[in-house]
Amino acid sequence: MIRILLAEDDGSMREYLARALERVGYEVTTADRGTTALAHIEAERFDLLLTDIVMPEMDGIELAQRAATIAPEMRVMFITGFAAVALRSPGRPPNAKVLSKPFHLRDLVLEVDRIFRVGSATELS
Repeated sequence: MIRILLAEDDGSMREYLARALERVGYEVTTADRGTTALAHIEAERFDLLLTDIVMPEMDGIELAQRAATIAPEMRVMFITGFAAVALRSPGRPPNAKVLSKPFHLRDLVLEVDRIFRVGSATELS
């Protein structure tokens, strides 16, 4: 099963996204800040880091940079209302995807499916 680490400081958004991804078959672990997410990355293996950019203690870009040294095979997708910042950031992993808020759940699932070449997004009607 594909394992996703979702780092999002907004509790309702975190829960909403986690449920949607779990409903289509992904295993999701959540973190409310970058430092908590980093601890998960150090302790467990994940296939995807799905992270907001603006979070307390450690932002998503720094989290992705640190994660790249710990788990270089892990893919990264930013979910953010600050897409322009993410796209211009020199520290952004070169293969990271960026999904701008607001987005529809179907768009999120389609992007995650594309990363892993699976087809579950049609189940989100």
